[in-house]
Amino acid sequence: MAATLALMGEPLDPDGPTARRWLRDELSEPRYRANEPNAFDRAMQAVRDWFLSLLDGAGAVPGEVVALLVVVGVVVLVVVGILVFGVPRLRRRARSAPASFEDDRRDASAIRRSAEAAAADGDWPLAIEERFRALVRDLVVRELVQVHPGTTARSLADAASRPFPDLAPRLAAAAADFDGVRYLGRSGDAEAYARVADLDRDLQATRPALIGAGAGAGPGTTTGTETGRAADHGAAGDDDPTGATR
Repeated sequence: MAATLALMGEPLDPDGPTARRWLRDELSEPRYRANEPNAFDRAMQAVRDWFLSLLDGAGAVPGEVVALLVVVGVVVLVVVGILVFGVPRLRRRARSAPASFEDDRRDASAIRRSAEAAAADGDWPLAIEERFRALVRDLVVRELVQVHPGTTARSLADAASRPFPDLAPRLAAAAADFDGVRYLGRSGDAEAYARVADLDRDLQATRPALIGAGAGAGPGTTTGTETGRAADHGAAGDDDPTGATR
């Protein structure tokens, strides 16, 4: 710096004000400001000073030990925060989705609206889960499947495959998507949601296959529900002492 000033004709023996001006100009250069501590550095320094104050009476503590204690303290705080407050998205899913199919008392339309809202927010796990619940609720209302304590998505897909044999592979895939986001921590995506939503619409538009008692069932074959009703009707006819068919 002195050589530069000499070339510029500046005196090399400055007075007090000139020396202070030179010092301010020198320290204002970017290479000095780049080494200043940032907010994170100051926060870590404050934490370090706090730990040192706790260990003030324990003698000299190596810097490595202090750094380790700081890291452990931060990890503990993060873990406690997750345990107490949870991950925001997981907490929202836990509030929105019931624990089991049996506990879900919403109608299919309400569940579909919840699924569409989650999809609009990009919350694909919740969207996929809710859309599968919607198709299950619709099948329950149509008396094509039943839910009991402990009913799984796979068992529901298997039960729905009987009245909808052509959709059996898609039902199994939808159940796998549901299990993936519900229990396996998968993130899901727009394509998986679209598959479940398309299946839901196709199930609504498809007439259940007729299920007969024999392999050669013809046009008069009844569905599983109709077969049970016919059996009840037949049992009532057997009790008729006249033998007449009702």
